[in-house]
Amino acid sequence: MDNYNISYLRQLEAESIHIIRETAAEFKNPVLLYSIGKDSSVLLHLALKAFAPGKLPFPIMHINTRYKFNEMIEFRNKVVDKYGLKLIEMINDEPTAKAMNPEQAHTDEYIYYKKTKPLLAGIKDNKFDAAFGGARRDEEKARAKERIFSVRDANNAWDPKRQRPELWDIYNTQLKEGESVRVFPLSNWTEKDIWMYIKKEKIDVVPLYFAQKRKVVKRNGVYLRLDEFVKPKDGEEVMELSCRYRTLGCSPSTGAVPSEAGTIDEIVEEVFGAKFSERETRAIDQGSSDSMERKKRDGYF
Repeated sequence: MDNYNISYLRQLEAESIHIIRETAAEFKNPVLLYSIGKDSSVLLHLALKAFAPGKLPFPIMHINTRYKFNEMIEFRNKVVDKYGLKLIEMINDEPTAKAMNPEQAHTDEYIYYKKTKPLLAGIKDNKFDAAFGGARRDEEKARAKERIFSVRDANNAWDPKRQRPELWDIYNTQLKEGESVRVFPLSNWTEKDIWMYIKKEKIDVVPLYFAQKRKVVKRNGVYLRLDEFVKPKDGEEVMELSCRYRTLGCSPSTGAVPSEAGTIDEIVEEVFGAKFSERETRAIDQGSSDSMERKKRDGYF
């Protein structure tokens, strides 16, 4: 990590902290959406830094599908205890959602009932007017259309044509009755920046990001780890693969990548040589070309 990279990371950090403080100052009731992944870990670290030495002045909210990796939930609970955070856990216990099985985890219906509906319920029930998210513009083309302050209508729907210009880092925080915003302080970060910052700041992340031998099967175009949610089907070959996760979501729909990177330095080296986005290991993103945009129009993160 040379001096140029350190200087650039400091610029990104300053921009993100400014956005977080601006949101806390301008909105009545913000919340931080915490997905437990690497981007969420960086976002939470920046938020804590923004208000240090005081405590985080808003809660964090996690949308739990009940099919998350056990390591993720253990990590979440450890972080909440460590920093004394107020955690809001949203779970959709409607019969339709509860009836869904791991085999459906890569479908649009699953995303709507297990993720979108509880997210929207959490925002509505708690009257949140601003929700921080850890999305980055380099992840996926629909997310590249997002503004930093992304307006949602009274139904929490996103319309890219209704987003406001943000020239010279001037943010319009005015809302009409019923509207809310999703705020993306990491918009200008890349996956490389995230890992360089994790290294610089010594930020803890879920151990699944580090390579180790795991038993996997190849399904829906990705390597799935065998666990309580993923069992081998007839005819599927069980492989022992040295692998790690570039992105984290639900166990039945999030694939691992073959890798020997067991340290932060090795991950940084690997990411710098990557030829595709980490989202390509998400089975939920391998539908139609506008799959993510349609989900976002429904209110998805």
